[in-house]
Amino acid sequence: MEILTAISGWIWDPLAYVALAMGVLFTLLTKGVQFRRVPDMIRQLRTGEASEGGMSSLQTLALSLSSRIGVGSIAGVATAVASGGPGALLWMVVAALLGATAAYGEAVLAQVYKRRGHGEDLGGMPYYIKYGLKAPWLASAVALTTMVAYGFILPGVQANNVASSARLAFGVDGWQVGLALAAVLGLVVVGGTRRIVKVVESVVPFVALGYILCAYVIIAMNVEKVPSAVALIVSSGMGVHQVFGGIMGFAVAWGVRRAVFASALGLGEGTFAAAAATVSHPGKQGIVQACSIYIDVLLICTASGLLLVVTGAYNVTDPAGGFLVENVPGAVAGPNYMQEAIDTSLPGFGAGFVAVAVALFAFISMVFFFYVAQTNLAFLLGQRHSRGLELLLKAGTVAIAFVGTAVTADAMWAVGDIGYGILGWLNMGCVLLLTPVVRKVVRDYDRQRQEGLDPHFDPESLGIQGAEYWQARKEPVTEPDRV
Repeated sequence: MEILTAISGWIWDPLAYVALAMGVLFTLLTKGVQFRRVPDMIRQLRTGEASEGGMSSLQTLALSLSSRIGVGSIAGVATAVASGGPGALLWMVVAALLGATAAYGEAVLAQVYKRRGHGEDLGGMPYYIKYGLKAPWLASAVALTTMVAYGFILPGVQANNVASSARLAFGVDGWQVGLALAAVLGLVVVGGTRRIVKVVESVVPFVALGYILCAYVIIAMNVEKVPSAVALIVSSGMGVHQVFGGIMGFAVAWGVRRAVFASALGLGEGTFAAAAATVSHPGKQGIVQACSIYIDVLLICTASGLLLVVTGAYNVTDPAGGFLVENVPGAVAGPNYMQEAIDTSLPGFGAGFVAVAVALFAFISMVFFFYVAQTNLAFLLGQRHSRGLELLLKAGTVAIAFVGTAVTADAMWAVGDIGYGILGWLNMGCVLLLTPVVRKVVRDYDRQRQEGLDPHFDPESLGIQGAEYWQARKEPVTEPDRV
């Protein structure tokens, strides 16, 4: 455990600041596209349509959110407060506002370099590494790493949190939770992409709205404490609070770290869903991906964090040993904090509600993880099919859903952090190298919008090579629709 924690620290301590710096850079390069194009974001979600083998922007938003609103939105926020104090919440918000451009950039690249394969529109990290950076060996290595991580490791992190919250709420043994998760997950993954999309479309809105409603109802019940809670969050994050000021560095690191973990900022996770969208210009899907960051961090994660601080249901560890604050003695950082927070206002309700919420969040995340793993397997196979490997991937995803419930929580979080961190370094480096492509796309989108046109993408006119999908579907040039 000490070795895993040390490795995780080596990877994430600098990566948190790199992610924040990348958000600042992309915000400047795109002139704050995540703020300027909010009306276009709403328009695209309302009018975007699916195609044969492709999804609508609204479907891909739901698919992206299925990963972003996983247990990181509950357990991840709690661990951020436990390690970085309430100030970590301030830096989660900052990371989301700036980092939304990182989601924009990687989604744009996923669209530019996507391909048609296995009857579907496929794309993501390995595709823009291979066709954008012209590094097929690195693309294959990233695809293999991603497939293993999302197919055989990361679903276990989600399953572990389900088992932990279910044990506290209902006294259910971990192996029983594991069997139930594995059985239901197996039914979904066997059905392929169409069943995955249908499940996600049905479950995500229900889960997200239900959780947000409950959180804000309890916050409203404690409305008189909200001003002091916000003041505590800001003063702690800025390093001026008398108790938490000394751990400002931890607040920054853990706030950004959990914002990245919860919403997969810069990790490339959302690129696989982004590539599947049917749009006339990559810039359209870029702003949709930025929207998914807002929904996850600014709505769901912020609701979780404010709920904890308002109710005081959290502990903060002292880097020197012990606790700076111990409001809930014996509680384990994670879903247990949220259960305690809800119980302060609705006694007896918190344990069961959080257990169900965590189970639903985790389940839809595991469904998406399989989609990511499957897309990377498709990249590795090319136009070939391998029933044996496809079956192995399905079996591995179902198996880790069971095994993950039996591993200690600390170990699963450490392994998950390491996996995400490695992918984060790889993806952020590749996205930064492809920054010139992102700039060309955003400028082309802005130019067409300023001319009152509905943006259409022509990679040749922009000098972008390797965008085979767009060249293949290119139609005779006509006057674009004016909007």
